[in-house]
Amino acid sequence: MADILDYCEGLEIVSFKPGQEILAEGERLGRLYILVEGQVEVIRERTQVTHVDEPGSMFGEMSVLLDMAHSASVKALSAVRAYAIPDALTFLDKRPEFSLHIATMLARRLYYTTSYLVDLQQQAAGKRQDLDLVDQILAALVEPPKTERPAK
Repeated sequence: MADILDYCEGLEIVSFKPGQEILAEGERLGRLYILVEGQVEVIRERTQVTHVDEPGSMFGEMSVLLDMAHSASVKALSAVRAYAIPDALTFLDKRPEFSLHIATMLARRLYYTTSYLVDLQQQAAGKRQDLDLVDQILAALVEPPKTERPAK
């Protein structure tokens, strides 16, 4: 499978400065961005979900495909260059070769999200002692040290 960047030739490249918002949570722009270089963070409800620096990564596809507002913000952590696709739905309709790339990316995200959900459910059910150990270590770090009482 060819790299998605190979299919972007001829598209407009836009630049963002560090700290600049690329997509805003709650807005509905119909745009798609494909990272050429730089690093971004994905923020949902004021919580950083992830940071991305892999060329070819896409942003805005969920909003476009689901015809809804962006579920997260994307913000430049460094100088960023990205291909901009302003009318993404029309573009995707005319360029079906992007569909396989988007489907693969979304399937990968679903796989990792499902794996994480299973880990959380197993931890909640007490089946994952290795994850329970993390909770025990964190609890020990925040508990005040026990003081020894002098013998009587």
